[in-house]
Amino acid sequence: MIKRYNFSPIIRTGAVVKELPYDSGSPEPFIQKDGCFLLDMNDNARVTRIYGLGETVRGINKRGWIYESWCTDDGIHTEDKRSLYGAHNFILIDGKERFGAFFDTPGRITFDLGYTDSDRIVITPENFALDLYIVTGDSLKAIVGEFRALIGRSYTPPLWAFGYGQSRWGYVTEKDIRECADKYRDAGIPLDMLYLDIDYMDSFKDFSVHPERFPDLKAFAAEMKEHGIRLIPIIDAAVKKQEGYGVYDEGHEKGYFCQDENGEDFVVGVWPGKSVLPDFLNPEAARWFGMQYKALTDLGIEGFWNDMNEPALFYSEKGLDHAIGKVKGLGDGSEFDSLRFFGVRDVLLKLQNNADDYRSFYHNAPEGRYNHCDVHNLYGYNMTKSAYDALCEIRDEPSLLFSRASYIGAHRYGGVWTGDNHAWWKHILQSLQQMPGMNMCGFLYSGSDIGGFAGNCTRDLLIRWMSFAVFTPLMRNHSAFGTRRQEAFSFGDTEVFRHIITLRYRLIPYLYGEFVKAVENDAMFFRPLAFDYEDDETAAQVEDQLMVGDSVMIAPVYVQNAAARHVYLPEKMTQIRMHEGDISTEELNKGWHYVDIPLGDVVFFTKSPIPLAKPSMNTSELDMEDVEYIG
Repeated sequence: MIKRYNFSPIIRTGAVVKELPYDSGSPEPFIQKDGCFLLDMNDNARVTRIYGLGETVRGINKRGWIYESWCTDDGIHTEDKRSLYGAHNFILIDGKERFGAFFDTPGRITFDLGYTDSDRIVITPENFALDLYIVTGDSLKAIVGEFRALIGRSYTPPLWAFGYGQSRWGYVTEKDIRECADKYRDAGIPLDMLYLDIDYMDSFKDFSVHPERFPDLKAFAAEMKEHGIRLIPIIDAAVKKQEGYGVYDEGHEKGYFCQDENGEDFVVGVWPGKSVLPDFLNPEAARWFGMQYKALTDLGIEGFWNDMNEPALFYSEKGLDHAIGKVKGLGDGSEFDSLRFFGVRDVLLKLQNNADDYRSFYHNAPEGRYNHCDVHNLYGYNMTKSAYDALCEIRDEPSLLFSRASYIGAHRYGGVWTGDNHAWWKHILQSLQQMPGMNMCGFLYSGSDIGGFAGNCTRDLLIRWMSFAVFTPLMRNHSAFGTRRQEAFSFGDTEVFRHIITLRYRLIPYLYGEFVKAVENDAMFFRPLAFDYEDDETAAQVEDQLMVGDSVMIAPVYVQNAAARHVYLPEKMTQIRMHEGDISTEELNKGWHYVDIPLGDVVFFTKSPIPLAKPSMNTSELDMEDVEYIG
């Protein structure tokens, strides 16, 4: 059952697809007081665990930390962060009472889940214009199902999007991409997608192709597809401000960009230099931008990843002028002591994603003119919707589409990846722990940058990360310019990577089937053990194992140099081990087990037999019908 409460006129987010009447009562069990929603967690053991909040740091149980829903371009995902790229305002309370709560508001909202006071939940919206939905049910899975039915069916990508993808910021030319494809093929490692980062563009202009680096992208895309590989280019949110660039000229003429208080295009700096931001809350502007994707689909492109859409701002034109003035005021450099140095540094660091800049531009929505801060969390969501709607019109077949920034509702139009993570062991665990929260909020097609985007990956880290990522719907290896190469062929011995990625393809009949089932049933693809074993208190405490679909449980290794780990089996299960490409099984009883998992082995557990396909080099060769059952 769902009850809906209103607190002053709200800005419609589009997150909810079912129109419910408002309840005239109070939003129990919350108490509304002093601009906050309060809940005592220690009232007769009312709250034991808190789930949800989508893409956030820390564990599966969110109790004890403070989170802010504010889509944030921050590539340092440490435990002290309160915001990442997504804003997913759904929490699920597990205790004496079980219920879900969705705070539907497009601006900043803070979830203090026992941080300030360990016995109290305090939820504080910056703007009290919101709808609150209280969701009840007879189980944790039932509550999630009710909520997911409220927000609409999740996006389903094409089957080939479940293949393995390779990306790197630094594949500058067609030659770089072709060499990468050849090395995968020569090593016998399956591959379905090669990603094009910003290097493919001409001067970082959206929907352009560099004429020298990629002289004939249409022919190149066709060549790659003959080998079963699709090219997936990036699209950034900002448009280069350059007269003679058709996208800018048309958008400027029609008033399709976000504006300052005087009605002039608000100018920011990102990858192309001075740029403008499409006003995705303006339906005409959103459709116009979405139709620009046709410039690339006409070249044979079948999928995209949207980036920089929090929106990320390196600086604003106004902020840069102000900063330059402040730096000049610190002296001419003749007496440039440490205080002046830190003064200059701080002025420049504060330029990026500056709060004053976000307060300085506006959107023209059908309901009226909004300051960006009031609708900030809708920006990436509406960019994704813009692209999805247009691609459905442009193409006859499903497209791959995923995004960095998101709000609940965007799950209907595309997937997400967890952004600019690091080559840190703890980010394997962080990725695992993010998956259930995102699934609760509808984002089923998700994954992290395997091996870490930033930093220098090691062979053992990549092996362990891949051993987990064979189960994530989005399986993409991605790294940053200037970091150590981390393709599966980059560490000399390719056999171990060939075995792991081949296993992924063998698992696709199970993974894709369970994914589609989760979409159709408003269910979770990834679940904490507590969701399937609600009466098992030990299972409820496990934070590093997940259920994947109906039959599989995973318990990956995420500690450097570890060759075994403790695994809790909430019931009798079959252990499945992939060792040097061979599959073996072993029956294990309920309880704790210390399981040997040498580097290169992939070990998981099943409740019932699952299908395995024959090995294939890509999804075009994959036989989804000719399978064997194991477990």
